[in-house]
Amino acid sequence: MSRIGLLPILLPSGTDCSFGEDLVSIKGPKGSLEFSIFPGFFLEKEENVLRVHVKNPEKPYPIKVSMLYGTLCRTIANMVIGVSVGFEKTLELVGVGYKADLQAGKDGAKILKLSLGYSHDILYPVPSDITIVMEKATLFKIQGINKQRVGQITAEIIRFRPPEPYKGKGIRIPGQYLRIKEGKK
Repeated sequence: MSRIGLLPILLPSGTDCSFGEDLVSIKGPKGSLEFSIFPGFFLEKEENVLRVHVKNPEKPYPIKVSMLYGTLCRTIANMVIGVSVGFEKTLELVGVGYKADLQAGKDGAKILKLSLGYSHDILYPVPSDITIVMEKATLFKIQGINKQRVGQITAEIIRFRPPEPYKGKGIRIPGQYLRIKEGKK
């Protein structure tokens, strides 16, 4: 049985939760998110506390229910955090001449222009549910209400130039541990 699944989900003020048989919808000051509830589970709301329960609580739980119990609970908890506070990841460009710029594209869409030492600039279209905030030319933040989307966009941008192990050049998260190898002597 999942101990994480037993934890209650606290709804902060200004956050509203509505759910049906197979869908949960959470609205907050930053936006709204929806998620399909896995079969075999149901939600229960008491004032500002939300709990996830198993429909057929026979012990021991089936393996599939056991695996998805904590996942469902944490996914809904992340949705609550996202619509109330939001998520953000910071990326840093390390290398001579590496820089980023945010431009307006066609139809008002934002485009992240990355100069990473290649013979051409990389143009990355920013999705509409993600916000990029430029702090410096070599430091920017990726913000959004969906934790999975923020992490996915961060991983896609890092994939353009991952940090290399000899000089440490590339795109990385500040404070990330990077083991620098010794070169040839």
